[in-house]
Amino acid sequence: MKTIKKLLALIILFAVICAGIVAYLGWEMYDAAVSQVPVEEKIAAIMSQPEYTRYEDLPETYVEAVIAAEDRRFRSHGGFDMVSTGRAFWRNLSNREIVEGGSTITQQLGRIMYFSQEKKYTRKVAEVLVARDLEALYDKDKIFELYVNTIYFGSGYYNVHDAAHGYFGKSPSEMNDYECTMLAGIPNAPSVYSPDVNPDLAEQRRQQVVDCMVAAGYIEDGEIE
Repeated sequence: MKTIKKLLALIILFAVICAGIVAYLGWEMYDAAVSQVPVEEKIAAIMSQPEYTRYEDLPETYVEAVIAAEDRRFRSHGGFDMVSTGRAFWRNLSNREIVEGGSTITQQLGRIMYFSQEKKYTRKVAEVLVARDLEALYDKDKIFELYVNTIYFGSGYYNVHDAAHGYFGKSPSEMNDYECTMLAGIPNAPSVYSPDVNPDLAEQRRQQVVDCMVAAGYIEDGEIE
């Protein structure tokens, strides 16, 4: 029994040391990034895009669809969602590799602004730190606005304006419920869910988004087909 306790203590100690190393390396990654280009400068560059779309020009259905599909607790967390992260950690542990990120909308914005898509725990720490800065500087509407002006929608469209025009031939403000839910599902896997590439899979993903909206309480079942 004593041997088992000692072994368990060593395992816990090793885990704590590893976590500390990851946290330190993540902080170094964050510090190097924001020291080179501060968050405010990155945001100014995003907002200077010629086709930048304001939050007030986004349909309510689109906003709700994105939040329901990507980050249901977006309005209530401070940039980091312990529930989603814990769920992702358990899935990653079970699969013995990083298969799910659990990143919030704010974290995703931070990653796009500064880091690569490479799945590493050090990068996860760094994006959480950037998310903390974003939440301190901007309100939720602005963070959402910045997010949809930076994410990739497949088929060469890197913001909501270009995606709405490219896929539907209209401005974001003109999208109907079908188009809103379709567009909300694409960034999860742009190369897979692009309607130009896989229309059947895009429709399946759109239905998943609608289901997420029902589960989140935004709409009633059957309200959006």
